[in-house]
Amino acid sequence: MALQADTSAYMMQRFKINNLLSERSAKFGQYELSLNSRTGIFGMQTKNDIKNSNEILRGIILSDNNIFRELKVLMNYKDQEVSQVQSNAEATSKRIEGYMLAIKKLQDQNDELKKTAGQTTEKKDTATYVIIFLSLVILAGGVYFYSKLKQKPNLV
Repeated sequence: MALQADTSAYMMQRFKINNLLSERSAKFGQYELSLNSRTGIFGMQTKNDIKNSNEILRGIILSDNNIFRELKVLMNYKDQEVSQVQSNAEATSKRIEGYMLAIKKLQDQNDELKKTAGQTTEKKDTATYVIIFLSLVILAGGVYFYSKLKQKPNLV
């Protein structure tokens, strides 16, 4: 919304400057005509002709001053736009850096979790082997004691 307002203000300022330039061109045409006007005796310029030309020239100078003032405003719009683009670029760069740091952190956490999962799996495998081994020892011990009991004659 702000960018659209800046753009429309910029366009209005350009339109204003173009109008001032058109007016200046028209005044310059009047000045050319007034320099060529010779209303005096024997086709000479009169004091009034020169005064008229000077007034038109004065109007051109005032018009030029207005154009310069409006151009300065237009340049301020451009400077503001450039600074806004630079600040947006900096903000975007900072966001990208933040995203990159977050991705790096998540990758490190993922690697750590994979390592922990691998260690846990190894511990589970070791525990499983120990349980199987103990079960076999107990089973073998039970079979041994059962066979010893069967070999003894009954005294009763």
